[in-house]
Amino acid sequence: MTDAEMIECPEKGRQLERLRAIMHRLRAPGGCPWDAEQTHESLVPNLIEEAYETIDTIRRGDREHLKEELGDLLLQVVFHSELAAEDGAYDMDDVARGISEKLVRRHPHVFATSGASTADAVLQQWDEIKRAEKGDEEKPYLHGVGKGLPSLLRAAKLQKKASKVGFDWPDEAGVLGKIREEVDELTVEMESGNEQAFQEELGDLLFSVVNLARFRKVDPEVLLAAANEKFEDRFAKMESALKAKGSSLEAASPDEMEAEWQTAKGH
Repeated sequence: MTDAEMIECPEKGRQLERLRAIMHRLRAPGGCPWDAEQTHESLVPNLIEEAYETIDTIRRGDREHLKEELGDLLLQVVFHSELAAEDGAYDMDDVARGISEKLVRRHPHVFATSGASTADAVLQQWDEIKRAEKGDEEKPYLHGVGKGLPSLLRAAKLQKKASKVGFDWPDEAGVLGKIREEVDELTVEMESGNEQAFQEELGDLLFSVVNLARFRKVDPEVLLAAANEKFEDRFAKMESALKAKGSSLEAASPDEMEAEWQTAKGH
């Protein structure tokens, strides 16, 4: 089947092939000028945006829109694969082959004779195989962990990896004590006027709060996203209440805003 025929193909089981044909046509001479101009680098913002939009639909439990967002995310993979194919580096089949072979290698308890039978044992085995594959046995244990992730997520990943070798607090009380310690140190540096030291202690405090979230087995990114939503909702209620009284955010005094904020909180 030619690319032109594949673009119109409705056959189930061939839609990924159809998507690749469409992407190829968009990049070909006479295709889409915008698509033709894109590079791996220029598409980075799109990749990040589509990943976060997919995450948002999952968190909201919006299964119908999740299908659409997964499609948008898949397009990014196909797009980057098409760019690589044009450079003669690899294509979508190579990408799929690579991840397939990696999954088989890293699941010897399924595809070979490993005896890993619990989730923890599987994760430890995965890490060992990964380090061996990348030649990281002689590199620092945390080498490359979470590179490219947002700092909040990377903090959690670093802490989780360190805990696997026993570098961890024995219980939540220890983590909470560390948070209090960081608050005290932050207060000292705030009063000292040493801005660089203050910023360092503020970073340490954030890192410690992420640790508490990890101990509770909750994703700090999810917690912060929920806090953002709550703040936005309460702020909107405060704004609406001020408008109902003939005022506005710009005209209201701090005390007036605080009063409406407390009302929005239900106090």
